[in-house]
Amino acid sequence: GQGLPFAVAVAVQEQLTSANMAFALCMMLSQGAIEALAAHASPELQERYLSKLVTGEWTGTMNLTEPTAGSDVGALKSRAEPNPDGSYRVKGTKIYITWGEHDAAENIVHLVLARLPDAPAGVKGISLFIVPKHKIDESGAITGPNDVTCASLEHKMGIHGSPTAVLVFGEKGGAWGELVGEPNRGLEYMFAMMNHARLNVGLQGLSIAERAYQQARDFARQRIQGRPLGWTQAAEGAIVHHPDVRRMLLSMKSRIEAMRGLLYEVAAASDIAHHSADPAAQAYYQRKVDVLTPIAKGWCTETGVDIASLGMQVHGGMGYIEETGAAQHLRDARITTIYEGTTGIQANDLVGRKLIRDKGAAMTELLASIDATVVSLQVSTPELAALGQALAAANADAKSATAALLICSNDPRMPFASAVPYLNQMGILTGANVLARGALAAHTHAQAGDADGYYGSKLALAQFYASHVLPQAAGYAHSVRDGSPAVFGLAEAHL
Repeated sequence: GQGLPFAVAVAVQEQLTSANMAFALCMMLSQGAIEALAAHASPELQERYLSKLVTGEWTGTMNLTEPTAGSDVGALKSRAEPNPDGSYRVKGTKIYITWGEHDAAENIVHLVLARLPDAPAGVKGISLFIVPKHKIDESGAITGPNDVTCASLEHKMGIHGSPTAVLVFGEKGGAWGELVGEPNRGLEYMFAMMNHARLNVGLQGLSIAERAYQQARDFARQRIQGRPLGWTQAAEGAIVHHPDVRRMLLSMKSRIEAMRGLLYEVAAASDIAHHSADPAAQAYYQRKVDVLTPIAKGWCTETGVDIASLGMQVHGGMGYIEETGAAQHLRDARITTIYEGTTGIQANDLVGRKLIRDKGAAMTELLASIDATVVSLQVSTPELAALGQALAAANADAKSATAALLICSNDPRMPFASAVPYLNQMGILTGANVLARGALAAHTHAQAGDADGYYGSKLALAQFYASHVLPQAAGYAHSVRDGSPAVFGLAEAHL
């Protein structure tokens, strides 16, 4: 509701999510509902619902998943029947509905996917409906309860502060609802909410990683255990001085900075794509958003889980004890790789829709922008030139892996067998690119002085990432180029 650019709002939301990921999910889903209604609802529906959603008086949810229709949204069975007054009676059961039932707001605006009686089969027959927890009149005033029942709240591994509901619509004849936009275009409309949510779930991976890192760093500074190698002081030193603890902390911090740079870059590109006065710029930055979104969602959440796990490792045995809180970060982070499209779904989107569909045009643009970073590094200091060489080698691997996926195959399964390794490769590479650009900027600013060592720290993090994280991309490249047939080498009976 602040009218901020998305790039600024993302920075604010990162802090809210680090503070309490479970609670921040409420705002995230409401933001997605606002996006969907602002893009596709009629002016009358916008007038009734948006003002209350923007102020936070009401909250929003997204209702896709059903007991027999998870990632296969086209299999959903919820139905909507028209009423004479133009409203609809919605019937069906939805599961895993984040913040689907609570008393923290006056009303909950459920966006529900359902089928009309004459709808075609599959995803082409899905419509989008607003089904509020409490009915409202034409002025937006609440008139009474709707036929929406919370059958249960899920018992989850983590995010216990977020009520995840099983919702039953229409137990007493039909939940009152209103159609958004045109019939049978519901999945298209919901993608406005889903794309917004995908980037924000990637942000959750970053946010929980940052909190896990800060806790691990502070513990390492305080925990006295053994004499670090090379330690010359009389008293024992904190474990932050042990080489492997330093390695773990730098692995966490460098990847966090890479994730943050990548996510903020996507948010800034989205701002330009939506608000630039230049149609060519709009198109270019929208292609950039499209190709980077599945990478940002998939790689940042997978990395967030790994960093939360590494945070426990820094704590040692105390990380496995609940009183430190380190284990909670891992439990909370684990869902991020699953909801709003699993890592495999993000990778399939990257390879199928964002790579093969346009024959690699958008990816070629992205890799060309990394080449430009390499050129800038090569004409700078020896340290930055060495960073440029590592980035150039990784980009060459990305080009060869991309070419391998684009080669026609008699077996259409092959590109998708390597889709997740390709997504991870591209995440590591794009993360290296933003760190390298940050190192370039830090070098420029350091010329005016670096009394507190801030700019030097940016170069040190980029160098660590290039030495310890970026080489992993070469392994993923090998899997992409040569590993697909091995995925089908073991008979199902032996799995």
